[in-house]
Amino acid sequence: MIILGIDPGTATTGYGVIKKEGSVLTVLEYGCIRTEANQDLKIRLRIIEEDLIEIIESFKPDVASVEQLFFCNNAKTALAVGHARGVILLTLEKSGMPVYEYTPLQVKQAVSGYGKASKKQIQEMVKILLKMKEIPRPDDAADALAIAMCHLQNANFIDKISQN
Repeated sequence: MIILGIDPGTATTGYGVIKKEGSVLTVLEYGCIRTEANQDLKIRLRIIEEDLIEIIESFKPDVASVEQLFFCNNAKTALAVGHARGVILLTLEKSGMPVYEYTPLQVKQAVSGYGKASKKQIQEMVKILLKMKEIPRPDDAADALAIAMCHLQNANFIDKISQN
């Protein structure tokens, strides 16, 4: 199974692609889709869409997992992330793959076993669980790998429910 994890953002959208074969996890790629702050919003959203399509075509993931916008103190930031999430969800839907959404709390719980783990703790667990030499950078890419791993924690449960 190939899982695409996405940490949405307008300036920086993190992505991580992992493959699970039996009990072996392999990182296929991770990184960020970046847009410039001085670009028109429509152009930024188009860049996110086009780059995401390239990632999907390159790795042909079986499933995607996206971080939900759970809470945000800044309404302007929440709106910007909401725009990016909308484009991401639409692009994934058009690709035909199943899409699952997880809150930051769910991601932290799945990766570290503790829902209030710090960003540093999550990054360290991603490094350990994926047998990486270093913590993946930038932070948005590490978050995306954690989101993909969260789906793996939930996949067996989801499969059992859908069989009933």
